[in-house]
Amino acid sequence: MAELLNTIVPIFVVIGVGLLAGQRGYLPDAFLGPANRLVYHLAIPAMIFRAVATGDLQRQFNLPVLAVCLGAVGAGYLVARGAGRMQHLDRSARATFTQAAFHGNLGYIGLAVVFFHLGDEALGRASILAGFIMILQNLLAVVALSAGGEGAPGGRWRRVMGNPVIVAALLGIGCSAAGLELPRIADQSLAILARMALPLALLVIGATLSLHQIRSALKPALAASGIKLVVLPGLGLAAWRWLALAPEMYLPALILLASPTATVAYVMGREMDGDAELAAAVISLSTLLSGVTFLGWLSLVG
Repeated sequence: MAELLNTIVPIFVVIGVGLLAGQRGYLPDAFLGPANRLVYHLAIPAMIFRAVATGDLQRQFNLPVLAVCLGAVGAGYLVARGAGRMQHLDRSARATFTQAAFHGNLGYIGLAVVFFHLGDEALGRASILAGFIMILQNLLAVVALSAGGEGAPGGRWRRVMGNPVIVAALLGIGCSAAGLELPRIADQSLAILARMALPLALLVIGATLSLHQIRSALKPALAASGIKLVVLPGLGLAAWRWLALAPEMYLPALILLASPTATVAYVMGREMDGDAELAAAVISLSTLLSGVTFLGWLSLVG
């Protein structure tokens, strides 16, 4: 447990520093917007591409683990739709509830926990999984929000596949599968960018948390957070144990499934006529609670 605390707690300390820095004006909105774009479009993709491209794809790719991940996300979507109907929310809020309850923050928090708890090799395995999971959860998010809002999805299907994290993972898979070796200059340049990714991402996450939004929508936010942090990883863990897979094979995937709601859930909710305030509440509450649930899941497996 001491080792677990030593790896998980510092991640949430940095998120807490970001929260305090944002409240005190050290991380103003004028900084957060460009910083978030830098992390999302450059630093995280560089980290993922390097981790996958320089890894051993044959050893890192595990079809049963991936299949369970995708199945858990799909099941989480169905559970969230049913739970949304029980919340007595209006149509747009119900659609937002659904997508926030299964749409995980893999790039900013999931991969950070994998890296700091399990190391470089596990980061490569998790990055491969993240690419496929993100494709599914973004597609399902568009489906959920299209059912609840007035706006048509339009070109959002293309934007799903143009997600820089998905593109980086797929390019890394292609590079590794082809046996291409990164030139040392390129590898070191990517390594420098990658080292910026997680610290900046955690600070940005902390600075964008909204305690006020949690209070204004506590009941649905708590229900959506429960599905995201308990139901999804619980389904995944049950399936992996039923398949008799060794914990070291599925632990990176469990961390991804246990990740809190993605910040992009707010952006998608706002752009597709969903309930952006509810999305912000779920993001904030699930992020704060995930510090405890990560410890619980990793202790259970460890």
